[in-house]
Order: sequence, then C-alpha cells, then structure tokens
Amino acid sequence: MTSINKKEIDKFSKIADEWWDPEGKFKPLHKFNPIRIKYIKENIINSFKLKNKSKPLSGIKILDIGCGGGLLSEPMSRMGANVTGIDASVKNIKIAKLHSKKNKLKINYLCSSPEKLKIEKKFDVVLNMEIVEHVKDIDFFLKSCSKLLKKNGLMFVATINKTLKSYVFAIVGAEYVLRWLPIGTHEWEKFVKPEDLEKILMKYDLSLNKLEGMNFNIIKNEWSVSRDLSVNYIAKFIKN
Repeated sequence: MTSINKKEIDKFSKIADEWWDPEGKFKPLHKFNPIRIKYIKENIINSFKLKNKSKPLSGIKILDIGCGGGLLSEPMSRMGANVTGIDASVKNIKIAKLHSKKNKLKINYLCSSPEKLKIEKKFDVVLNMEIVEHVKDIDFFLKSCSKLLKKNGLMFVATINKTLKSYVFAIVGAEYVLRWLPIGTHEWEKFVKPEDLEKILMKYDLSLNKLEGMNFNIIKNEWSVSRDLSVNYIAKFIKN
C-alpha cells in the first residue's frame, strides 16, 4: 500500500521553484507560517517542560511530513530541534536541501512517505501540516505516521474542515475569487472533519489533547488561533 497521491505530488512539483518566494504561489503559506510556528513551539515547550531560552526546542526530535521546501523544518531547526523532513516529491526535497545548505542548517531531508521511512529511534514530535487533505488514503497515512511517534510523543495535524463554509472560503474564495492559490489546489471531498480525524487516530493509540481553529483576518491581513473550526483547524494529539 501507499499513501502517495501521484496527482497531488505532480501538482506541487510543478510549482516547487516558488517555495521560498513570499509573493509566489505559496504566498498564503508564508502568511500562515508565523502562527503555525508559534503554536507548535509553545505546545512543545509546555508539553515537554523545556527550559532553554536561546534554543527552545533543543533536544527534541521532529519529523516534518510533507515538508515541501522546508518552510516549517527550517524554523524548527533554528530553535534547536533535530529535524527530519520528508516529502514524496523529489523536486521539493531538492529545493529544501539547497535552501537549508545556503542557510547553514543541519536538516535531514529525505524523499519518502511515512510508510517507507526506515528509522532507528522514534520521534518526539510528528508534524502533519496541510498534508492529510492531499494523501491517497488518510487512514493508512495516519497509521503509518503513528508508528513513527514515540510513547507520550506529540502529533500536530493542521487541515481544512469539511463544511459548506470551507468550500466557499478555501476553494471558491481562495482559488477562484482572490486567486491566493492555484485553481485545483484543494478538493472538497478530501477535506476532513475534526471528529473523523479523531476517530482515525484513536485507532492508532493517539488521543486528542487540543483542538483549535485558525482564522484569517482580511482587514489585519494576518492569521490567528480561534474557536472557529469551520474552515482551518489545528489539532494536537498525544501517543498513548
């Protein structure tokens, strides 16, 4: 079995050169990144009771799944984490390796999917950010991810809820009206309701610890954490 959706990989490989252009095809992700980084950092620090001020994630082993060009892997590495970034697109990994080398960062980038990843030691943290809505089989994908996480480890999942509002905002609004994303970036059928995500992960020994919405304020032109789960949301799970 495989979790790789070839159509999705091809789609992102075509625009891989633009990963690090804040005004390019990944502009929405660049805007989204600060709030993701802050959320992940604070939750890891609180969960593992970390005390290092200069390198707050020092000693933490992180797996960034579907890492793309490394937009999340690099800040995690800068904060002291030992980061492995995997992506099924050869082009994405090439871009990520090049960029981290230029910035003198030690990140272990591999062209792989979670089910194919061979590891000696499990990870403290697994990041599944904006990836579950692009995989072939979400159940098989999350089962494979859970095997890579150690006991009491954290898994963060950020994705889009399956609601009428998410269709209007994430597809019609973001792709067709505002042109924030290339048309065809998302398929509504692949969006996941929080309760469905929780049901799948419960089967693989992960319990939901925190669930919050992520909302974009057009007037302020920034993202914030909120109670509104109707479009984007982020969940934190703990391995039992």
